[in-house]
Amino acid sequence: MATAKEILAVARVELGYKESPAGSNRTKYGAWFGLNGQPWCMMFIQWVFTQAGAESLLAARTASCGAFMRVAKAAGQWVTGGYQPGDVVIYDFPGGGATDHCGIVVTALTTGVRAIEGNTAAGDDSNGGEVMERTRPLSVIVGAYRPHYAEETAEKEDNPMTYKYLKDIPDKFRPIINDLMTAGIIQGDGSDQNGNGDVINLTHEQVRTLVFVYRGGAFDRKLMAVGLEPAIQQ
Repeated sequence: MATAKEILAVARVELGYKESPAGSNRTKYGAWFGLNGQPWCMMFIQWVFTQAGAESLLAARTASCGAFMRVAKAAGQWVTGGYQPGDVVIYDFPGGGATDHCGIVVTALTTGVRAIEGNTAAGDDSNGGEVMERTRPLSVIVGAYRPHYAEETAEKEDNPMTYKYLKDIPDKFRPIINDLMTAGIIQGDGSDQNGNGDVINLTHEQVRTLVFVYRGGAFDRKLMAVGLEPAIQQ
């Protein structure tokens, strides 16, 4: 089960992604969901959670903000205040429908939230065509769905769990870290000239973050440059 921090790590990788061509609503998120060419803010959220292996945390598989909200309420996971990082927030902008848009809360502010959103832009809040981090006032927030995230594991700053070598990393993460080392994304101390046996000294938290960012496709170009398979298959 993923943490809110891990979900946000995947979402941050997508910042700056734009639909192509402009105004088409055509994205990798829509193609993945099966509704390419349609408004995609909720499909973006569905994609992020799935890339993090956490689709089971979502209230429903849907491209509709309204449908998502209704299921969230029925599940007893709907909140209308005290927003937290990782909440899936729903907006109602003036002049639109009752549920116009959505995002994933990054930071709760006294006057609103800062969130990562798909299909937005400064000139078109709910159909702008880009993944962006936006600040929204409380006046446009309908409420939010709060997933049952795994608890964050606090590491003592003076003694975090650290993996000195690739071989020390848990089996479920090791192949990904191996590929990242092969592609030069993770660089060790240079002590092993024949493979990936360098000293890397990665903390458990760093390994988890790297794996979730990998799953979001952030390293695909560098992986493909050295002949490795990308995380996201087109």
